[in-house]
Amino acid sequence: MKALVTGATGFVGSAVARALLGAGHTVRVLVRPTSDRRNLDGLAVDAVVGDLTDGASLRSACAGCDALFHVAADYRLWTRDPQAMMAANVDGTRNILRAAMDAGVSRVVYTSSVATLGIRPGGQSADERTPATLADMIGPYKRSKFLAEETVLGMIATEGAPVVIVNPSAPIGPYDIKPTPTGRMIVEAATGRMPAYVDTGLNVVHVDDVAAGHLAAFERGVTGERYILGGENLTLRQILVAIAAMTGGRAPLFRVPHSLILPVAFVAETWTRWTGGEEPFATVDGVRMARKKMFFTSDKAVRHLGYAPRPAVKALSDAIRWFRENGYLG
Repeated sequence: MKALVTGATGFVGSAVARALLGAGHTVRVLVRPTSDRRNLDGLAVDAVVGDLTDGASLRSACAGCDALFHVAADYRLWTRDPQAMMAANVDGTRNILRAAMDAGVSRVVYTSSVATLGIRPGGQSADERTPATLADMIGPYKRSKFLAEETVLGMIATEGAPVVIVNPSAPIGPYDIKPTPTGRMIVEAATGRMPAYVDTGLNVVHVDDVAAGHLAAFERGVTGERYILGGENLTLRQILVAIAAMTGGRAPLFRVPHSLILPVAFVAETWTRWTGGEEPFATVDGVRMARKKMFFTSDKAVRHLGYAPRPAVKALSDAIRWFRENGYLG
């Protein structure tokens, strides 16, 4: 099989590319002219230059491919230009699906996110049927992913797009070169810069398990269905305590109310706008999201795809080891 992978220079996309190569498939990757290609070093892939806003480049990239894994997304909790994020995540998804269908690609796996799903109260685990609306989406990233998934579902219903949807939770592990917001949290904790915590929680999953879930969705998923690719539900305090144990650091000392963090996030965002920085260390949307525990269950993927995520401690240890070996921990 010849598969095109978008976002392969990034964290999850490169894991998907490595999984496909490991399974013996031929892999083509779509890269922008300015992409950081370190995650492709040593991989026997065919890199083609293109952009999700350029239909001609997408049609060329899809030509001759049997499968598309559309992993690319603008994943940030803060952006100066929400419209650019919307264009990349929503319009870009529509463009690549259209190009794939025009090229006769027979199967597509679309990487959505648990960000598009509803949250259940009281720390209960949400699943693929937990309802959510656009009004529930906090911030431009979650809104863009919600609208992108709606676009995909619409193309499945009206045009017969051959798409299976996967919804990863919070992937962690090696090759998080940017790093992602979750990876940045791990770096901050591992270097002793998170002495306090807020009362929140995440579903933590090894990035390589997410990649394996993509291949399982391609092989066994049902067109039009969604599958959560998650791991273990942990509170933020549990995550920080585990990181401290692995690094020999100090566990967080106290819990900070969300109401005290919110003004700090406002100041951080304002300072970043004034100084021209890339991303504030705390964001208003991040604090608002942290008011709820983002817990999920992957039971559907386990039952129908044979999905088998490993314990969160393995994901954390692999992430810390990679960050240490690559100079992120000083």
